[in-house]
Amino acid sequence: MAITTKWSIKDMMHKDSDGGVFLVYWSLITTDGTYSAQGGGKLKCTANPTASDFIPYADLKENDVLGWVYDSLKEGDETAAEAKARVETKNTAKVQSQIDRAAANSNGVPWAAE
Repeated sequence: MAITTKWSIKDMMHKDSDGGVFLVYWSLITTDGTYSAQGGGKLKCTANPTASDFIPYADLKENDVLGWVYDSLKEGDETAAEAKARVETKNTAKVQSQIDRAAANSNGVPWAAE
């Protein structure tokens, strides 16, 4: 089975007064259906309701918030897309390692075939 990756936003905290999000809880699950690697965290945000790119809580889509998460994962001069790909590659390698270990080992008892 192919290895798949699923990013999601689990919860957010926002101010009722202006709809500004100040805390995001996110997760990442990579799986082949049998083996998996999980990650996640929280992202502290500083909302600026006067900014031209401000999106109030009620108008946010999950992809908007995932964009913030990817941006927060950047290292050095990476783009958000590169950071996302790096994290996915790391998780995929963890799952592949589990698959490889399982394929190299067997269980049972030698006398069961008698």
